[in-house]
Amino acid sequence: MDIDVEKHLGAVSRSVSEVEVEGKPARAVTLTRAYETNANDLWDALTNQERLPRWFAPVDGNLEKGGQFQVQGNASGTITACAPPRSFAATWEFGGEVSWIEVTLSPDGPDRTQLVLVHTAPVTPHWAEYGPGAVGVGWELGLMGLALHLSAPDAKFNEDEFNTSPEAKAFMTGSGDAWAEADIASGEDPAQARGAADRAIAFYTGATPPGA
Repeated sequence: MDIDVEKHLGAVSRSVSEVEVEGKPARAVTLTRAYETNANDLWDALTNQERLPRWFAPVDGNLEKGGQFQVQGNASGTITACAPPRSFAATWEFGGEVSWIEVTLSPDGPDRTQLVLVHTAPVTPHWAEYGPGAVGVGWELGLMGLALHLSAPDAKFNEDEFNTSPEAKAFMTGSGDAWAEADIASGEDPAQARGAADRAIAFYTGATPPGA
């Protein structure tokens, strides 16, 4: 596939921060990326159930405040806040665990909009094993798919074809390595951060992590 991996990796800013949710330790994984479109179009791409399958996945349910949703083959949750076309928040329920997402859109020049996605996860054994790359790599794949969709709205991103390509492995590895650096910048022990990133990369690419 003809995808500029370095361009898409470089388009995302990443950070990890320590927070508390309901008095318990958690980590906020933040991704920021700008898109060459206005807020209304970007909002529609994020919430229109006819457009979502073209770059993300089919999403069933009621996409308004208080509504419940199900991402096909992935998480379910409840929309906890919704202010079109600026922001929404929801629970993200997967594998018996609950985390939280928040998406905010803001103008970044004429017909250019900045998207900030924050995924807040509790500190659990899963976090210790995979670190921020567990959600970060997956969301970066989604943000790349969104960029491709906005550049060609009538096309559908062929995820199956991409996932077996050399570009996919390069993208997932580059993303995982970048999340290790963001984790270290947040104060995590470098050895722990890099080990977790290696395991997250191995999960996404289907490789065997070093030392396994």
